[in-house]
Amino acid sequence: MGAKTLSDAKALSVKNLCKSFDVDKTKFPVLTDISLDIEPGEFITIVGHSGCGKSTLLKIIAGLVDYEIGEVTYDGKKITGPGKERGMVFQDHRLLPWLTIRENIGFGLYRMSAGERRRLVDKMLETVGIESFANAYPGQLSGGMAQRAAIARALITNPSVLLLDEPFGALDALTRIQMQKETLEIWRREKTTMILVTHDIDEAIFLGARVVALSPRPGEIRKIISIHTVKDRKSPDFAIY
Repeated sequence: MGAKTLSDAKALSVKNLCKSFDVDKTKFPVLTDISLDIEPGEFITIVGHSGCGKSTLLKIIAGLVDYEIGEVTYDGKKITGPGKERGMVFQDHRLLPWLTIRENIGFGLYRMSAGERRRLVDKMLETVGIESFANAYPGQLSGGMAQRAAIARALITNPSVLLLDEPFGALDALTRIQMQKETLEIWRREKTTMILVTHDIDEAIFLGARVVALSPRPGEIRKIISIHTVKDRKSPDFAIY
């Protein structure tokens, strides 16, 4: 995986986005007039009540869900579907149970030679700290290790933007804190733009350079809070946020 620099990265922009779903021939608005510019290499966290459209917004950016009004662009080009520059980690790991962890992580590299694929997978296994479990199957891993594998699978294609949809929500408290720290280290090292959806205010403050707070459904941006490099939960400044 080639190292990125911020000069290589591209900006992501959401302008006046509106989204509704049809339920029994009735339109239910989910997102209203969302506008957000995300700088290259930035870590954004999104918080809000259940059902406010956080995950929907992430899936729109991923190109997995369409929308009625507004525009979502990457590098000035409208997002109309999935793209290799955007990786996504879901709430559950979604690893293929019949493949080993090594095979799961390298699944999208089928066009590469076997040697190059192995080199990249080895690097990602080491990056997320599960090299000892390369030949294990997903069912043999803990929840935390499976999510590490899912993050490795998303990162191995070297995306400029990584979208994380409550990836630590099902983990126990200690594993969750450890995964937060490791994700922050990966962000600092890889310079990947990251957007994470969470219900956990503490997690949003710890990880995000900016925290985007959405209103209850239909979700609209209530407030954007800049976090000034406070990543120490023991710091008095952390409690202020």
